[in-house]
Amino acid sequence: MKKLAFLLLLSVSAFAQENQTTYDEKLAKEVGADQYGMKTYVFCILKTGSNTTATKEERNKYFEGHMENINRLAKEGKLVVAGPFMKNDRNYRGIFIFNCSTVEEAQKLVATDPAVAAKIFEAELTPWYCSAALMKVSEIHDKISKTKI
Repeated sequence: MKKLAFLLLLSVSAFAQENQTTYDEKLAKEVGADQYGMKTYVFCILKTGSNTTATKEERNKYFEGHMENINRLAKEGKLVVAGPFMKNDRNYRGIFIFNCSTVEEAQKLVATDPAVAAKIFEAELTPWYCSAALMKVSEIHDKISKTKI
């Protein structure tokens, strides 16, 4: 019985050592992490907007500008994650996660989107507290995507 208890203790100790991570202060500062490894972002849900009269050509122009704006904001480090929703019954079109801590700052960023300005999309913004590791998504995505948008 003592042997079994010793082996169990030894295996738990080994497992704990294998799963320990080392705090990286430099990385934490780089991504803006607080003591818990978290930070504040602004979460944006894009919904179908009130503009139902835009022609197909106008919509294409707005979507082209929408994609250009996404890429610009991402390169500037202001947009952490963006992506469309699949077809749904809530009129949700996509999300943005902004690297800022106030809704007011995010409103200025989302206002630069031509599709939002044209009311193709409506933006709903709220503060969001999440892992600061999210700041590394774009860097990792570049390494795993064969085709660039």
